[in-house]
Amino acid sequence: MEPKQVIVMRRDLGMRRGKEIAQGAHAAMIWLSLRIREPGFTFTEAEGRWLDGPFTKVCVRVDSEEELLGVLKAAQEAGVMAHLCVDAGRTEFHGVPTPTCCAVGPDFPDRIDPITGHLRLL
Repeated sequence: MEPKQVIVMRRDLGMRRGKEIAQGAHAAMIWLSLRIREPGFTFTEAEGRWLDGPFTKVCVRVDSEEELLGVLKAAQEAGVMAHLCVDAGRTEFHGVPTPTCCAVGPDFPDRIDPITGHLRLL
């Protein structure tokens, strides 16, 4: 199976669609910017195949910060790379840094699906 990345978006915040898209794009890239800064990093098999492939992404939703953080924790406990995207609050959220979404993976579906497979599509 081909690797994928899952973007988990909070829907309780009432973000404009463009804001959601921007936050999802940030989340999708956080893992890469952090990985390439690691001394002597190498991509995992899943990451390498994802980068060489179609960049498959699935966007799903959660309805609270608690649910978002639960997904993040489940991924971390399973050893699946996951990164939280926290908006700085410059255009929405009245200057308050706000967790908006997270990216799970890229990794193989058999590792990601137990964490995000129950979530509804965005």
